[in-house]
Amino acid sequence: MTNRRFSALAEALKHEPLEFKAESTRVSDFFGSNVFNDKAMREYLPDDVYKSISENIEKSEMIDKKVADQVASAMRAWAGSKGATHYTHWFLPLNGATAEKHDSFFSPTSDNRTIEQFDGSKLVQQEPDASSFPSGGLRNTFEARGYSAWDPSSPAFIMDQTLCIPTIFVSYTGEALDFKTPLLKTLALIDHVATDICQLFDRSITRVYPTLGWEQEYFLIDESLYHARPDLIMTGRTLLGHGPAKGQQLEDHYFGAIAPRVKAFMAEFETESWKLGIPVKTRHNEVAPNQFELAPVYEEANIAVDHNQLVMVVMDRVARKHKFRVLFHEKPFAGVNGSGKHNNWSLATNTGKNLLSPGHTPKTNLLFLTFFINFIKAVHNHSDLLRAAIASAGNDHRLGANEAPPAIISIFIGTQLTKVLDELEQKVKDRKMTPDEKTELKLNIGKIPQIILDNTDRNRTSPLAFTGNKFEFRAVGSTANCGPAMIVLNTILAEQLKAFKISLDKAMEKGEDKDEAIFKILRDYVKVSRPVLFEGNGYSDEWVEEAQKRGLSNFKNTPEALSAYITEKTLNLFSSNNIFTPKELEARWEIRHENYAKVLQIESRVLADLAGNHIIPTAIKYQNVLVENVKGLKEILTEEQFNEQADLQKYVIAKISEHISAIRRDVKEMIEERKTANLFEEAHKRSFHYCNEVKPYLERIRYHVDKLELLIDDELWTLPKYREMLFVK
Repeated sequence: MTNRRFSALAEALKHEPLEFKAESTRVSDFFGSNVFNDKAMREYLPDDVYKSISENIEKSEMIDKKVADQVASAMRAWAGSKGATHYTHWFLPLNGATAEKHDSFFSPTSDNRTIEQFDGSKLVQQEPDASSFPSGGLRNTFEARGYSAWDPSSPAFIMDQTLCIPTIFVSYTGEALDFKTPLLKTLALIDHVATDICQLFDRSITRVYPTLGWEQEYFLIDESLYHARPDLIMTGRTLLGHGPAKGQQLEDHYFGAIAPRVKAFMAEFETESWKLGIPVKTRHNEVAPNQFELAPVYEEANIAVDHNQLVMVVMDRVARKHKFRVLFHEKPFAGVNGSGKHNNWSLATNTGKNLLSPGHTPKTNLLFLTFFINFIKAVHNHSDLLRAAIASAGNDHRLGANEAPPAIISIFIGTQLTKVLDELEQKVKDRKMTPDEKTELKLNIGKIPQIILDNTDRNRTSPLAFTGNKFEFRAVGSTANCGPAMIVLNTILAEQLKAFKISLDKAMEKGEDKDEAIFKILRDYVKVSRPVLFEGNGYSDEWVEEAQKRGLSNFKNTPEALSAYITEKTLNLFSSNNIFTPKELEARWEIRHENYAKVLQIESRVLADLAGNHIIPTAIKYQNVLVENVKGLKEILTEEQFNEQADLQKYVIAKISEHISAIRRDVKEMIEERKTANLFEEAHKRSFHYCNEVKPYLERIRYHVDKLELLIDDELWTLPKYREMLFVK
């Protein structure tokens, strides 16, 4: 077994489940043990300081320097008790990863001794080098300064003997260089605007905050097989590989029994997540072979975003211990389902109410309908921006591929809720409603909880579905930071709620009854938002045609979708709400284009390398074997016998030559197109050229390579095949 593929397979088959036992079978015994949470603050902070910092966090207020010093001292003492020797500001730069720079707690003294030191200034702010992070032109390369500032609303945690402090990250001139800064702004915005609306119905509601429950899909692959696939190492996905005879068509993996080795991995990363306060709850086999999913309990959106980024780091580290690699790419294997990150979004209040969950009276359900319909109107107004928020090179492989939502943004609410909106639209006319009409409408509104309880379902072909007490944004890609999707959802709803309040105030100034005015405004919203509501099969050709008639966009690739980021409408939306300046927004547009072009550049380079150094040499080697065999047959057989027995081999020789020639031609042309793309100075022009001129070659080359895989002797093929990568446990 000298072939690298067989060596990798042999190594993969050796792996036994790594035994893992948690410190306790009761998660409550150690949940959040590595987090400076409320329990730790109560223990390590004086009562007055604890009360002060708690109020600061609750009200999103500035923290006094004296309080910061005391919190820092307590944090260091707590971290030291856990064995931490270093601290870092942990932030989410625009490259999509997490970032950290570790500093030791110890400081030398003038008498050549050392002391452990950590004060408020170090807690509140650091100055990491920002020169190599994406900035989209917000700063020059030679301007290295970037500042990280403490986010008290997301608790500090310990990982690898390091105290990690969640922070924002901004430039020297104050522009946001991360995902957290604008997200925090949208949380403050939605709190202010939504609370104002809630006060119309319930004076006890004084705070509103978005909640997020993400569902993370991923693949596992044996580490030895991963290392034998350069494309997986460099791009996160397989750029070639013929589909196996058995894939997911028997539907036998979904919710099936979890393999022991996989279960051991899951048990350990769940335990490590629980210690970090990440409330992971659900695990199961997904649709494709070796595909899985985990989901946590819902949390406040800012913490949920941090926890999702953190859990991916934890999963990667634990997987290596178990001789696995985690594949978060949206489409690591062709021909089977890709991976998403469903974002379940809702709004909660200080009273414990979910604003997207109806109550048992017409009053509470009118509050529900107000937020429900305003959300639909917001998505209708800004569907293109939502599509842009989830656009990426990886997600382009998944969206609309009969496994994930289409690239057309629409909302599924279910048949029964559609009837509720129909009735609202029909009963509320321009004239004043009669008492009987008001009573009948309110009685029917009172039935909403039963309607939702008995009739809600999930339309898996819908990118945005209402599922009982939340909207599930299913189009987010599995590698994505949840931040951009949350930023858009929060902002567009806040903008829509402001418009609703203005209309309501005008109606009430004219003497209209509040409830009747609300009904009329909501009726108009339902009427104008109809195009974005769709209950059918999002995969069908009929829906593509219907969506076009309705005026809905169908951006099939990332460069096209990103255009929504720099429209006048989007610029006004974000700048008027103080979320992004025009400069910050344009920077994100440029970074996304730059990232897209770089991803395709890397993929095309890797594929050219695989073709030249793996595929073609292997094909020629096998072709030579066949040629020598044909020559040998000609020497020992009669002409009649030779013609009869050599035909198949001569056919295979000819087909191999055909595919080799096609691969060489396409690789050469692809390289030339890549060179042309790289000449464009503007990031968006470069990404469009990669999309339209370079990307098609990836599929063309793959077609010929995959045909060769079927023709060439199995013992000569050097790369692990799909049937091996997807089914080795």
